[in-house]
Amino acid sequence: MKIEKDTAVTLSVKLNDANGKRIDDDGHPMVYLHGGYDNIFPKVEAALDGQESGYQVTLTLTPDNAFGQRDASLVKTIDKKDFPPGVKVGGQLQIHGEDGVDRIYNVVKIKGPVVHLDGNHPFAGQTLRITVKVVEVRAATAEEIAHKHVHGEHGHHH
Repeated sequence: MKIEKDTAVTLSVKLNDANGKRIDDDGHPMVYLHGGYDNIFPKVEAALDGQESGYQVTLTLTPDNAFGQRDASLVKTIDKKDFPPGVKVGGQLQIHGEDGVDRIYNVVKIKGPVVHLDGNHPFAGQTLRITVKVVEVRAATAEEIAHKHVHGEHGHHH
């Protein structure tokens, strides 16, 4: 079956930095709903359109094609006294912003009475090389299309 709108696509994914160093190695397949549902980077989706199981491609993704540019306004500090107990460096906090939007911040450093947070994606600002191999292509269910994402193993669970 060819990858086209409203197909569920299972991919094997390898993500490297611009120098070829492996930066994502969870080993789990990725499943997404093809057809402009914003479940995968648009450049990757365009490269897979019309392909079949077994197809493999390596693409270079600039920050604008991937996780975006770093935004200095998303780097902040908070007083350690305002910091929730049990969260450590490498942990995450959800903070309700002044704009009314909840954002996830990564705890990057705790120094004395100050906690350093970064709301940028860890790969923001980086050029990446992504290799994807199509493992499986199937027709999406009506429910998956209605929900705009794949359900089940390696997909979204409600």
